[in-house]
Amino acid sequence: MDNLFYLSVLEIVIGLILSVGIFFMSFKLLKLFFFRNEVLEASNQAFAIFCAGIFISIGLILSELVPSITNVIRTAVVQDPGLSTGQVLTYAGLSLTVGFIIAVLINGAVFLLFSALTKGINEFESIKNNNASVATMVASLLVSITLIVKNSIAVLISTMVPFPEVSNFL
Repeated sequence: MDNLFYLSVLEIVIGLILSVGIFFMSFKLLKLFFFRNEVLEASNQAFAIFCAGIFISIGLILSELVPSITNVIRTAVVQDPGLSTGQVLTYAGLSLTVGFIIAVLINGAVFLLFSALTKGINEFESIKNNNASVATMVASLLVSITLIVKNSIAVLISTMVPFPEVSNFL
């Protein structure tokens, strides 16, 4: 019972640290590469809507990553004490890296799809110019595609978890 309690607390701490860190990094990268001069305090609702769509997408992907990382920790503590801390950190890092790459690919695919659907509209300029309708369309498309592929992301990430060997009884 004590191990389960401590594992649960560890999972909460890992989830909080990872999510806050990844959201912070994502926002900084978004501002650095695309919206250098935009600030949330400047009443640019389009920018806020766009950021919200990005954050929801990242949150959905993280919701699939964190259980895989905590499964590695559970496996190491409960089922396979032979897993070293380095191996656990390697699997966790690999899961985060794959998840981050998938998030970037999803975001890139959404921008390409939206650009293909709306020829003649520069979505980044429209968002900078406070065009909330464009930001809402991009954000909703981003969230929709993330919802569609999030279960596949979970399966992909779970294939990297080193579960202990189970003998075949038959």
